[in-house]
Amino acid sequence: MKTRRLGKSGFNVSEIGLGCWQLGGDFGPMGDEDASTILANASRLGVTFWDTADVYGSGLSEHRIGTHYGKPDNLIVATKVGRSPTLYPDKYTKAGVRESLEESAKRLCVETIDLAQLHCVPPEVLKDGEIFAWLEELQTDGLIRHFGASVETIEEAQWCLEHEKLASLQIIFNIFRQDAAEKLFDAAAEKDIGIIVRLPLASGLLSGKFTKDSEFSPSDHRNYNKDGKAFSVGETFNGIPFEKGVELADELRGFLPEGMDMTQFALRWILDHKAVSSIIAGVSRPEQIAVNVEAGDLPELPRSVHETLAEFYQSRVREHIRCQI
Repeated sequence: MKTRRLGKSGFNVSEIGLGCWQLGGDFGPMGDEDASTILANASRLGVTFWDTADVYGSGLSEHRIGTHYGKPDNLIVATKVGRSPTLYPDKYTKAGVRESLEESAKRLCVETIDLAQLHCVPPEVLKDGEIFAWLEELQTDGLIRHFGASVETIEEAQWCLEHEKLASLQIIFNIFRQDAAEKLFDAAAEKDIGIIVRLPLASGLLSGKFTKDSEFSPSDHRNYNKDGKAFSVGETFNGIPFEKGVELADELRGFLPEGMDMTQFALRWILDHKAVSSIIAGVSRPEQIAVNVEAGDLPELPRSVHETLAEFYQSRVREHIRCQI
């Protein structure tokens, strides 16, 4: 597994990480045994960057990580703060943020959290900036080693860039959401801020495995949030109507290089952007991790393929995204 530097944190993290939303049961029920097997496979395959949040399964994802064999020395675990009912949307206080992160540390079975990220907090909270000062204080106190922000839009990411000690930005970036390459990456590199990519497969659309008749568990956000009824519509299927997303993914097959499946194609495209530190790819089955990891060993895509995909995004995809980018 190749590693990349995560901004000014100095952490060397696996370029293919593990998104742990599924471990909270938010994509459908997951038992302890399956969760443990997923984590064990990730460790075995050299996936050393795991990303979770306090609200994934109301703490279940963090708990499962914390009780999984203990923490290997080379493992970096990132969690998030800011979307729990005690804080979101308008109850943010320094004491509340501290308490939330202290509870996360207990579930993760650590004294110091490697990376704490603001979790898509309201734009006015980001723009005010006071919450970053609270994180700096928690860093000084030793509760967190580094902090970053997970954001919904490029504009929000640009506000975050102004904070000197910010180590990372977590953003949506994939073949169906390409704007950050032009509008964010150079500025982030100049500030030595690592880029963590979430939704690399656009909630599974870019795996190419869905049909327009595909159905999802009632507890899966791809069921209850496909039209943005629970949280930002951009967090599910990239903000694209499901049926249109399936249609666009089918069109992508025409650009697929020989020897790659759709998942590896989508991940390789992201890895070709050197500003990216790690891709947090979530899985529902242990065997999916190996497929993700193999993308890092594939050759970079030709420039002509990148140019074709950029044109495809602008002419066929971008107009269907139902949220601010």
